[in-house]
Amino acid sequence: MSFEMDITNTDGNARTGVIKTIRGDIRTPAFMPVGTAATVKAMKPETVRETGADILLGNTYHLMLRPTAERIARLGGLHKFMNWSGPILTDSGGFQVMSLAKLRKITEDGVSFQSHIDGSKHMLSPERSMEIQRLLGANIVMAFDECTPYPATEKQTEESMLLSMRWAKRSYDAFHNGSDHASENAIFGIVQGGVFEKLRHHSAAALKDIPFDGYAIGGLAVGEGQDVMFEVLDYTMPMMPKTKPRYLMGVGKPDDIVGAVERGIDMFDCVMPSRSGRTGQAFTRRGTVNMKNARHIDDPRPIDAECKCSACVNYSRAYIAHLIRSGEILGPMLMTEHNLTYYQDLMAGLRDAISQKQLVKFVEIFHKTRALGDIEPI
Repeated sequence: MSFEMDITNTDGNARTGVIKTIRGDIRTPAFMPVGTAATVKAMKPETVRETGADILLGNTYHLMLRPTAERIARLGGLHKFMNWSGPILTDSGGFQVMSLAKLRKITEDGVSFQSHIDGSKHMLSPERSMEIQRLLGANIVMAFDECTPYPATEKQTEESMLLSMRWAKRSYDAFHNGSDHASENAIFGIVQGGVFEKLRHHSAAALKDIPFDGYAIGGLAVGEGQDVMFEVLDYTMPMMPKTKPRYLMGVGKPDDIVGAVERGIDMFDCVMPSRSGRTGQAFTRRGTVNMKNARHIDDPRPIDAECKCSACVNYSRAYIAHLIRSGEILGPMLMTEHNLTYYQDLMAGLRDAISQKQLVKFVEIFHKTRALGDIEPI
């Protein structure tokens, strides 16, 4: 098999292992940096690899509009185009259509919309989404779905979920329809249902009837709050197949990730570490640090003394604060490298803790250290 998951250790509901793909192994739990438009903003792909990332996420919606999937395919596929040799997961484009596109119209066939870039008209259906992701050469393809808005009534959520389930079957069929790409790569279904337990169970049961290679939980981290998100995971996870990857889409903050790993999630993605890096926010073992604050301008210490990224090894808080406050490009580059390194270090720590059956202790220290807050100013 070109795609399979090997679970090597468990600790409670948490698991660690390896997802094997034709492009290399993905150590789980895994965090996927978001390369929306064939780039993790402010980072070279080789630097992203040095942070510890095994897999990147690309975005179907953005790449179909610019530079187009057909152009990327002619140039050798997304891996060659962006110089990333490891696995790539592409989302289906559904979320961005709902959140970015102009004048969108949802029908049973799919979603017709106008580009947010130039107003050009497009149609994205399960079949077209699968075609785009095949042209890109993605190793993990996501089924096309409607990301239900939050808040929504139970009736609205049910109608949206049922549409996504019908689209899931069409996505699966289109992915496997006479394509060599399908024989080497994987497709994941997406559990929807908002914050309604009955609907989540319905969706999970419907997807298990389709032999997807992995299963994602969508429609969370959209404003419902952490307590509600964890509650949804608590009643959804028992419905998820135990031998296949479980992916929580769009999550998230470090404490979101730790809580989700405790509940059995294997994969994550979020723009937060890179977006925060561009706005001057650093993630550290003692919580978040705003590098725009004046307290840092005379501080010769690193952002995080325990971090081994080049920003912490080679540069001071004072210098990085100067770069951020001056609007210098190097500031977001160093900050993004640091944040992605922090996230990958967190995942490595979780993997080690699960392997040693020390997750409870790891989580306790994680929360206790974050509660300390940033180091005292000089």
